Amino acid sequence: AKKINRMMREVFTEAYRAKQFARTEINSRGVLFGVVHLKHRVIDLVLNYFHQRWPQCVICLYNEHTHKTGLIDEKGIIREINSPLKNVVEIVSNNRPFIPYFDDIQFSGEEIFETLYKSQFISERENQPYFKRMIPGQCFKLPGMRNGVEKRFRNRKLNEFL
Repeated sequence: AKKINRMMREVFTEAYRAKQFARTEINSRGVLFGVVHLKHRVIDLVLNYFHQRWPQCVICLYNEHTHKTGLIDEKGIIREINSPLKNVVEIVSNNRPFIPYFDDIQFSGEEIFETLYKSQFISERENQPYFKRMIPGQCFKLPGMRNGVEKRFRNRKLNEFL
């Protein structure tokens, strides 16, 4: 029983970490895409999680371990394709209409980031050792965390605005 519990915990922990540490981008055609590293066959759990959050988008996740791309459409149909992420995103994007996600925003990216940063960041509460202790070291090797914690807006790094 302990072995089964350990195996179940390992599988669900991997799915949970993939959900939390996957860094995704969205293009102008409503395709949400990103890279994950899954050793177990839990891509369907991760895709369903993102589908619940963004039901109007097509979601593509590339698994670095199996070198396959998982895809879920608006209807919730999941497919696995033996093709790189870039090719799958291009093929899916060609069949979708243009969706202006950020065109109605009246503020510049810098103003949005400054407002968000000032409202969320409290310098007295910054605690780097606690941050490193709470996020396991192996998570820093996941695709979304390799180059540090990313701050992005419209696929551009927010440092460009500063």
